[in-house]
Amino acid sequence: MIKEGDRAPAFDLETDEGGRVQLRDFADRTLVLYFYPRDNTPGCTRQAQAFTASRKAIEKAGGAVVGVSRDSLKSHQSFRDKCKLGITLASDPDLAVHKAYGAWGEKTMYGKKIEGVLRTTFLVKNGKVARVFPNVKVDGHADAVLAAIGALGGSAKPAKPARKKSVPDQAKTAVKKASKVLARAKKAVAKVVARGANKGATRKSPRK
Repeated sequence: MIKEGDRAPAFDLETDEGGRVQLRDFADRTLVLYFYPRDNTPGCTRQAQAFTASRKAIEKAGGAVVGVSRDSLKSHQSFRDKCKLGITLASDPDLAVHKAYGAWGEKTMYGKKIEGVLRTTFLVKNGKVARVFPNVKVDGHADAVLAAIGALGGSAKPAKPARKKSVPDQAKTAVKKASKVLARAKKAVAKVVARGANKGATRKSPRK
């Protein structure tokens, strides 16, 4: 399996959307490239749905998600529609990209050693592998990936919580507000008095 810091292998795969996806498409983003065993299986479904739910947050942080399996495009499209997925699914039927990234190999299943897909996620930034998540446990994985994208930099900074004012600060604010209200009231009274004085002076002025 390739390691963090290695140059990410280039790829060019067909997607469920009818187009193609290449590594160079993500030159200005952090690519979340995840390899999964099979469409419509319980773990793979939960993983895809979790990435779909986190997609907007991941994109806001400067990332993009692409799921890769050896399933056909028809299988991907059915999987997408059935589970209402909102992420790109790429087909790698000859396992060329799986093997380039080291996401295919020997694993133990039901006590037997077999060759198969190694559920793995790679974060690729500036053409290099920035993070590797081997032996992925599905639950909570999307959140861990989102946090990792933020740690790599380029993510939107969370808004700072409003600072709670201390009691003295609150008192000062209240006094300032009261002073402003009093000043406005004094001005209003002065205007009324001035208008009254002007009217009185007009009535008292002798006729010529």
